[in-house]
Amino acid sequence: MKKLNLLILLVLPLFCLAQSALQLKGKVSSEKALLEWADVSIFNSEGKIIDGTTTKPDGTFEIVLKKGSYKIGISLLGFSEYQQEIALEKDTDLGIIILKENTTSLNEVVVKTKKNTIEQKIDRVVYTIENNISAVSGDALSAINNAPGVVVQSNAITILGKGASRVMIDGRMIELSGEELNSFLKSISANDIKNIEVIANPPAKYEANGTGGIINIIMKKGMVNSWKNTSTLSYDQNKYGIFTLRNSFFYNKNKFRMALSANGRIGNTNNTEDLDVYYPTGLWQLRDVSKQKENSLSGRISLDYDISDKTTIGIQYLNENYTPDMKSNTMIHIFNNANTIDSLLVNKGFNRKYSGSQAYNAHLISKLDSVGRKVSVDLDYFTYNSRFDKNFTATSYSPEVTYRNTNQAARNNSNQNIDNISLKTDFDYPLSIMDLSYGAKISFIKSNSDVFYYNNISGSPELDPNQSNVFEYKENNQAVYLNGNKKINDKLTFQLGLRLENTQTNGYSETLNQKIKNDYLKLFPSFYIDYQLSENHGFNLNYGKRINRPGFGLLNPFRSYINSNSYSEGNPFLRPSFSNNFDFTYTFKKSFRTNIFFNRTTDGFGVVFKSNPEINTQIISRENYFNENSFGIGESYNAEVTSWFETQSSVYLLGSKTSFISQLNAVPSNTEQLYFTTENTFSLNETSKLQVEYFYSSPFKKGLYEVGYMAGLNIAVRKSFLQNSLQFTFLVNDLFNTSYLKGYKSVVNGVAQVYSQNESNRFLRLSVVYNFGNKKIKVQERDFGNKEEKKRAGK
Repeated sequence: MKKLNLLILLVLPLFCLAQSALQLKGKVSSEKALLEWADVSIFNSEGKIIDGTTTKPDGTFEIVLKKGSYKIGISLLGFSEYQQEIALEKDTDLGIIILKENTTSLNEVVVKTKKNTIEQKIDRVVYTIENNISAVSGDALSAINNAPGVVVQSNAITILGKGASRVMIDGRMIELSGEELNSFLKSISANDIKNIEVIANPPAKYEANGTGGIINIIMKKGMVNSWKNTSTLSYDQNKYGIFTLRNSFFYNKNKFRMALSANGRIGNTNNTEDLDVYYPTGLWQLRDVSKQKENSLSGRISLDYDISDKTTIGIQYLNENYTPDMKSNTMIHIFNNANTIDSLLVNKGFNRKYSGSQAYNAHLISKLDSVGRKVSVDLDYFTYNSRFDKNFTATSYSPEVTYRNTNQAARNNSNQNIDNISLKTDFDYPLSIMDLSYGAKISFIKSNSDVFYYNNISGSPELDPNQSNVFEYKENNQAVYLNGNKKINDKLTFQLGLRLENTQTNGYSETLNQKIKNDYLKLFPSFYIDYQLSENHGFNLNYGKRINRPGFGLLNPFRSYINSNSYSEGNPFLRPSFSNNFDFTYTFKKSFRTNIFFNRTTDGFGVVFKSNPEINTQIISRENYFNENSFGIGESYNAEVTSWFETQSSVYLLGSKTSFISQLNAVPSNTEQLYFTTENTFSLNETSKLQVEYFYSSPFKKGLYEVGYMAGLNIAVRKSFLQNSLQFTFLVNDLFNTSYLKGYKSVVNGVAQVYSQNESNRFLRLSVVYNFGNKKIKVQERDFGNKEEKKRAGK
């Protein structure tokens, strides 16, 4: 309460500054009639939109502004745009403004207003996906994978050289990670995405958690005074088949806006895993083939209503359910030192899995005056639950496949429930010296998880309390931030930010009667400098400090069995890690981008694959075990080379230097990594496009791990009908089946392990997209306003 009172005392004086208000009005007409629904925009001296409205049925408009210099812009489909400079010193009536009709009939000419695919802003890179036909025909996960400098591999979304990234939708954090996050993103149609923001160094407004930056998905909004529906049906064929049906509906009428979407997937994928463990007694060669369900169902509803010209209220609800049940068949060939097979170990099991999440949001956005002062308030509630139930039997055979004995028969199940409630307030407060924004957030998270192990070797399940546990974790976070943006002139812009976070955590193991508490207060600065030397040359330098808090599932100390000779366990003593990130970008003609970065991570934590050579068992644990410097340089080229050929290509050279800070029995090793990607689109005619994508990642070593090469070739063809309302897309993904994780090697305790995993990366996809609705009025892009993120959680 004291902190809340202090915040109120800090922000209250800013609302006491009075501003004189002046009225600007006028009437918009063609040469024949008065014009309704014309867009009236007010720009400040820096060219930034600060207010706007639409004309009434009699063509009139009124806007309240303070004294100053502005530019007014008026536009309406079918008419030439009108602009005028205004020095507002008193109430002003502009009289009748005549818009001239375009002389060319829209039936005779197709007008294309395509945005740049990649746009560099002061604190982020904005990627527009509408020209990527393979991404648009898929889901949000495939769209993210096509964003510049972003890689999706083995359930991790990573900005190159930065680490695992968090994901937001319209500025709100998605409280999932790993497999659950990927499943959620697969439920969102890429057709509903306007663009993707890659924020390598997030500003102070966003939560400081996550060393890998933030991926922000901006969803499309409906057209003014219209409705639109998009239906997508696709079929993927790997070894098995997957059907996906998506439908999105947008409605925008006067003061009311609504967005509805529903997504369903049904089918299976074929997953393979290979693991070679070189024990002192000989090689253990594991081969696993599993059939995994890809059944999911999700939905989204968003409602917004304008109470007045200045205030909007709204609600949003997201729901996702995923049941990736899996039947696995693991064969382990056990060799002796003479490299001959001693025995076979067969693990057969069935994993029954479920995960579900629900997110609720209520928000209010209010313009305080006409010069851009605005307040937004968000109340969020998020709940997530998952269940895992695995039955497995391990049977030993002779090299001649003669039954010897049953080594293990067990049932291993777990449950996790996460609840998070948060409240956040943001203020935008332009001043004469700079544009100021500030705000505060409080968040409360509670996670309950349990792991139970039953021994079935006797034929009836018996609970083993030594391998079972109930774990409770609570985390509270209070944060305040202050951010200032100053445009010195047309060339130079500064942005500075400070974020203060106070965190209290409490972990409790019921079985061990063990409590782990933490309480820390940390400051996270950030700054950005953007200098546009000329139209052809731009420079951007930024810095940010970040924290990476371990996910809740990593803190539960008890083990979950993968098979009879492999298990995963958490670590309740994991500490957060910290990173300092420096980033420099040079842009030439908005087509060439050179990016240089350096990141310093301290007290880093991660997965450690250990092996116990005495009992020939693999242990997957989590530890704070390293400090690391990461660095790299990237070159990107994005351009419309001809009217029928577009390309987007980039090449990165990455490196790192790692040192171990724990008693890990291993030696760090680092080499360079070369990463190349190219996306090329060919317009075959007015209604047909061909796209060819290719990426290559060289083998490299980083700290504890060595990673083999990866490469992938994708080919997509799209054909449009009915004035682009109906689209057919055919995609061949990973034509040569080389994009999966391979050669993933580590050596701990003198035991080398080499792992690879292929999750049906190669597949064929046929998709059909049909758009219909009222398209008579042009799209009016309105800022959703409540750009907010929620507290972290996840597995």
